[in-house]
Amino acid sequence: MALSLFTKDEKDEKRAVASRKRLEGKAAIVTGAGSGIGRAAAIRLAAEGAKVCLVDLKERNSAEVEKAIAAAGGEAVVTDTDVSDPTRVEAAVRTALDAFGRLDVVFANAGINGTMAPIETMTPEQWSHTLTTNLNGTFYIVKYAIPHLKENGGSIVITSSINGNRKFKSWGGSAYSASKAAQVAFAKMAALELAQYRIRVNAICPGAIETNIGQNTHQTDEVESIEIPIHYPKGSQPLEHRAGTPEQVADLVLFLASEESSHITGTEVYIDGAESLL
Repeated sequence: MALSLFTKDEKDEKRAVASRKRLEGKAAIVTGAGSGIGRAAAIRLAAEGAKVCLVDLKERNSAEVEKAIAAAGGEAVVTDTDVSDPTRVEAAVRTALDAFGRLDVVFANAGINGTMAPIETMTPEQWSHTLTTNLNGTFYIVKYAIPHLKENGGSIVITSSINGNRKFKSWGGSAYSASKAAQVAFAKMAALELAQYRIRVNAICPGAIETNIGQNTHQTDEVESIEIPIHYPKGSQPLEHRAGTPEQVADLVLFLASEESSHITGTEVYIDGAESLL
């Protein structure tokens, strides 16, 4: 008979730790929570014990996510928020605080592809719309969350992209790529600035993911004039030969939100099945 190395109390404690949810007692804000990566991440964080504030312009979609979380025994609140509007973003953070009394995790995920056009024909308004949504929206949610994250430390995860960081083949995507590259630089600056408060800041860089972001993409006819043909005889996604899923990205978000990544900050993590290495 094998001898146990642990007492009964130690065994019980180990079982309790093993069964404890990774974000139990925590509160999170997810922007762009109504669909795609945001939806999957909100549901995943809630399944691990987090109370989640669902921030999105499409309140109906967020309400469906709230129902899914509640049906699984979780807790969530919904805010109808345009992340390009600082007043509404600040109000969303207040909603989360009023509902949960604390804030531990921020997933700055909301974004658009915007207008895809040559730089020469892109209008200043088209450029600004993409930058304001993607970059300013990230700044606003982080800015207004910081005072509350400072109380207990926490994690900020920003959805960037392989585009603008490791891939530059999205023709007409100068505004989108610029916003995504800037998000990574912002994450690194924020990581240094906030380290003293035990707030970690990381960026995720997805490749092709099965989402509906294409609904926010407006490609102009002029893009054809700047395209350079690229051929991938054996496919463009070497690892799984398909686009990734929102749930796969949600697993990464959970890891970066949890204490399992307690020594990781100021880092961009690529999740693209080696797509951007081609």
